[in-house]
Amino acid sequence: MKWSVIAAYFNQEHVDKKLWLCSHISNEKYDFELIARSTPITNWHDRKLKFTTPSQWLLHWNHAAAALNSDADGVITLFPQLPAVIGWQKLLRRSKKPIVAWTFNIGNYQVGPIRLWMARCGLRQIDRFVVHSRQEIEIYSNWLNIPESRFEFVPFPCSGIDARFEENTENPFVAALGSAHRDFPCLFQAVKELNLPTVVAAGRSALEGITIPEQVKTPFGISRLDCYQIAQESRINVVPLEPKPDVTAAGHVTVIEAMHMRQALIVSDCYRMSDYVQHGETGLLVKPGCVESLKEAIMLLWNDPELRNRLGRNAQAYAQKHFSDEGAARCLERILDDVTGRNATVTPSSLPSSGAAVSSEG
Repeated sequence: MKWSVIAAYFNQEHVDKKLWLCSHISNEKYDFELIARSTPITNWHDRKLKFTTPSQWLLHWNHAAAALNSDADGVITLFPQLPAVIGWQKLLRRSKKPIVAWTFNIGNYQVGPIRLWMARCGLRQIDRFVVHSRQEIEIYSNWLNIPESRFEFVPFPCSGIDARFEENTENPFVAALGSAHRDFPCLFQAVKELNLPTVVAAGRSALEGITIPEQVKTPFGISRLDCYQIAQESRINVVPLEPKPDVTAAGHVTVIEAMHMRQALIVSDCYRMSDYVQHGETGLLVKPGCVESLKEAIMLLWNDPELRNRLGRNAQAYAQKHFSDEGAARCLERILDDVTGRNATVTPSSLPSSGAAVSSEG
């Protein structure tokens, strides 16, 4: 059976080398065709708007049409815009092709009645949604009026990050990466009171209107490799999150990447971060919005190299076991088996349970 796979970030190299999870699935069972978008997506640091513009929706529509019109027997989409438009195309064409929406994360699902109706009509055509936090299952099921059985939690996968940089011991600093729903005022207050050098790699819009203390540097226009270097050279990685009732998930990719890079990690305990971080074993979870809680965690790790090293080692081992491309590919294959009616050969038992303790990782 042949599947088309579409993602806004696919370029020609992704297409030629099949640089996605499908490379870990035997082509004797499923064949995959990656389809790149006609126009490259904007660099994540350079995005000026938080919402999808009409011109971007048109690009998504054409991208989805290329997949649905191909000779593939089914389509796999990445991120929420593509399943929304391909669902409408499937509805209008009365297509029976199965659609699997991988990495389905809406971000902010509070929309007006017209957009909600459009989302429900299009997304009801999707056969399976794969989300990356357990709380999203109930949220999306209620929001879209779609049974929970069509949603599945699979931890976000990550691979290919080399820990090539060492901690900067001569000029130690705290690092914070990412933009979405970050609580930078809380972080800035904490590092200001602690007087600790800090580097924040985020988009300009995430820092707009926020007073940046003298202890904080904010490099803009940097590459993903530059971000990885900042993360690895730092003494501590912090992911400060602001919980919002209309937001489903945030910060998970940053957390997983830090774990793969063997970093000592502090994360705000919201958006079901306990699905990924085990407090005291693979990182520290702190009370969201609490400057004192964040300060206490930062100083604990700042002054305890043995604890930093232990948490970093445990985090990397846990991430390699649970948040790998190979593990995600096994889940993908099982989902495709289920959607197409094949007998599943892999069960969800290998997924990390919420709050599961680390065994062999330390």
